[in-house]
Amino acid sequence: MSNHIHLIVSAKEGDKLADIIRDFKKFTSKQIIKAIEENQNESRKEWMIWMFKRAGSRNENDKIYQFWIQDNHPIALTSKEIAGQKLEYLHQNPIRAGYVWSASEYKYSNSIDYSTEIEGLLSIEKL
Repeated sequence: MSNHIHLIVSAKEGDKLADIIRDFKKFTSKQIIKAIEENQNESRKEWMIWMFKRAGSRNENDKIYQFWIQDNHPIALTSKEIAGQKLEYLHQNPIRAGYVWSASEYKYSNSIDYSTEIEGLLSIEKL
């Protein structure tokens, strides 16, 4: 999705999911900001950097930029049925948004991993 991300993640025993999400947000925000700053052909570059700086200045947890919002909406997947429902929701999200006709057509979805023998953009562990 262009303005948010859905993940199904788990933590190994002894690791905290909150720490993993924090580190994910930290790493990806730095990489995305760097990519925007280095892209000389991005017409919205100055505006995006200004928006991220403005958000960062309003949040004491951020030093300069704020890319991700501070919270998330975790849902415990306590059964195979709930996990399947949430996976289907993720796969249908780009269709509901009008980006594609079929879930496996969305480049950033792992739906193709579940519906064909083709591997998607990222390596995954199937549920």
